Amino acid sequence: MKLQHLPRNPVMAVMKNELHSRVFSTSIQCMSKLEQGDKKILSYLLDRRWVLASPDSKINKVSLAEIQSEHKGVKPPTFFLSNNTQPSLGDVMTENRKNDLYFYVVRDDLLHPLINGNKARKLDGLLPLVEDHSVTDVVTCGGCQSAHAAAVAVSCAERGLRSHLLLRGEQPEIPTGYNLISTMYGSVSYIARSLYAQREDMLTKHAYLVAGVIRLVYFLSQNNLFGKERPLKIVVDAGTGTTAVGLALGAICLGLPWEVNAVMLADTIEGYKRQEKCLIFDFKRLCGLEHLDDALNGVDGGIVHWVERTHPRKFGNVLKGEVEMCQQIAQQTGILVDPVYTLAAWEHAALLCQQEAEGDAEVVMLHTGGTLGMFGLAQRYTSYFSSMQRGYSHSE
Repeated sequence: MKLQHLPRNPVMAVMKNELHSRVFSTSIQCMSKLEQGDKKILSYLLDRRWVLASPDSKINKVSLAEIQSEHKGVKPPTFFLSNNTQPSLGDVMTENRKNDLYFYVVRDDLLHPLINGNKARKLDGLLPLVEDHSVTDVVTCGGCQSAHAAAVAVSCAERGLRSHLLLRGEQPEIPTGYNLISTMYGSVSYIARSLYAQREDMLTKHAYLVAGVIRLVYFLSQNNLFGKERPLKIVVDAGTGTTAVGLALGAICLGLPWEVNAVMLADTIEGYKRQEKCLIFDFKRLCGLEHLDDALNGVDGGIVHWVERTHPRKFGNVLKGEVEMCQQIAQQTGILVDPVYTLAAWEHAALLCQQEAEGDAEVVMLHTGGTLGMFGLAQRYTSYFSSMQRGYSHSE
């Protein structure tokens, strides 16, 4: 039996805001040092085997219409939402943004019925490498409701590999959400918290994680979608920060005027910057992309714009009213977000689209999924879910 260690799925958290102008200017400076469409970079990163047959992702356009409350003391949503599931993209995208509030949502949550989009993108490039080394068994770890562990279990089962999942803590009385999926598809062992604390010794990192995200960037930069000339502000929720760094690396490699805004969920600003630095270093070293050195070395502000969550809290906690907000978004747009991860990205995207109403940049949220975690949250926050409104009335 040959084992391959996949990277752990650590949790990171809330940080302080960084100055937007400094990070964006350093990103542009990096891009100017690379030739747009460098064939050597693209060939190395993209000409390989993948799990996903296509890098394509559906794109929605969410519009915000301001509504007024006629009753004092009531706090209705600030905006009414509508969703265009087939928006006009490419050269026919609307140039005049005045009085038109909207942002785009890249629906990576639809890539797989059980696997989060960000997990699918990472495994997209990693699992073929595992198979190339004749691996038969994969070992990884995570929390009891780890979306990463569930993704590894499902992906391995679909490709004829055996997965061994080391989950932190005690076995729940009734499995649900990601824990249920992990149990159905993989071999689960529950590890005492004192032993799990040494997880750095259990598993190793792998810089190829970001390659699947770069493949997504290449897809989105096609001329019939967002193109290579139009400035974008991409918003993503940041757990480990790997997806955000992958998006930023992809923008640099392709010479795109894109800014990545990562909403911090689980660590300090210093922690995310350390993770960013390590991922860039490992990516260059393991992928052999020495020609990226000049572009990425000496970037004081980093390549990702790390932003604080609108309502900071300890990672994993849900605040009153957030479940109702997720319900409102689902009812008005058909898009399901969760209160721990993707709601944070949604709120920041809505804020940015107001700031860019008369600007040049388009706002794009990458929806990574995470909705299976709602089952676990419903068990933990019973009162929040039981008190959800059956519907929303403007007159309330």
